[in-house]
Amino acid sequence: MRKFPEYFTFWHIAGHYSLRFSAYLVLVFLMLPILVIVPLSFNAEPFFTFTEGMLSLDPDAFSLRWYQAIAHDQKWTLAIWNSFVVGIAAAILATGLGTLAAVGLASPWMPFKRLITALLLSPMIVPLIIIAAGMFFFYTSFNLVSTYPGLIIAHAALGVPFVIITVTATLTGFDRSLFSAGLSLGASPTKVFFDVVIPIIRPGVISGGLFAFVTSFDEVVLVLFLAGPEQRTIPRQMFSGLREQINPTILAVATLLVLLSIALLATLELLRRRSERLRGTSD
Repeated sequence: MRKFPEYFTFWHIAGHYSLRFSAYLVLVFLMLPILVIVPLSFNAEPFFTFTEGMLSLDPDAFSLRWYQAIAHDQKWTLAIWNSFVVGIAAAILATGLGTLAAVGLASPWMPFKRLITALLLSPMIVPLIIIAAGMFFFYTSFNLVSTYPGLIIAHAALGVPFVIITVTATLTGFDRSLFSAGLSLGASPTKVFFDVVIPIIRPGVISGGLFAFVTSFDEVVLVLFLAGPEQRTIPRQMFSGLREQINPTILAVATLLVLLSIALLATLELLRRRSERLRGTSD
């Protein structure tokens, strides 16, 4: 049993367990709508509800038919391929641009730092429908609508703010004297940047890249405005499936996305711990 300090009264202990219970309630409130789709994706019947067989745990009421349907449906395979291609390309582009921007903003000699930071982070604040409409009219002038490059650039623009935030947080503990020491030893600024700065801020760079990838992977509004039939992604296909033909295939895809999200969160946690070890703030 947990031991409390001697000065803890009944109300201190009650408050402790009340906060704990409240935290669990919030967790259930947030996770239950997400986790409920997992058993529904194994429904043998084309329903979005639990059947009597599922409630009684009848083995015949469960099936992998909807997961098999994903592999045999050309629209879903194209959407999965597009989501990964566009997401990875957008994450790489956003990581490069966001890292350079964060390093520049971390410089003490950067003028108008707050104004530039606000402008760079504006895609996180401005309603997405406004950004999508503006990009549509702007990209039309350059024939980038309904093209892969246009979609990748648009998704990268949404991912850059996340990279800037994570890399800037990592640069907070960066000792700038290391950069000066590298220059004093005769190395070029570019070599010092890649050999000294990047290894130290790598956890933040990778974390920002993962956030940029997830942002692209989950985006549907920009795809509705900018993508053609050949550039449809998983969220776009799910949106179309809910309107055209409702079946548990959507739940199977959603379950796979949940597993992907768990894997990404685990990766971010490992990177966070590694970053703390590099800074010497954890055992």
